[in-house]
Amino acid sequence: MTATTYSIVHAGASTRIATGLAALVLGVFFVFGIGFAHSAAVHDTAHDVRHSYGFPCH
Repeated sequence: MTATTYSIVHAGASTRIATGLAALVLGVFFVFGIGFAHSAAVHDTAHDVRHSYGFPCH
């Protein structure tokens, strides 16, 4: 039997702030990117992604 040891690393405040800002920017990009995209382009992209994962959608 082997023992596994895990170590937890706590991120500093600057790392947490940078990660939060990156998530915020990415989220805003997704919301406005989808919001201003042509609806057929968004549908076709979602449709292709479903098929690439092997999920039937018809």
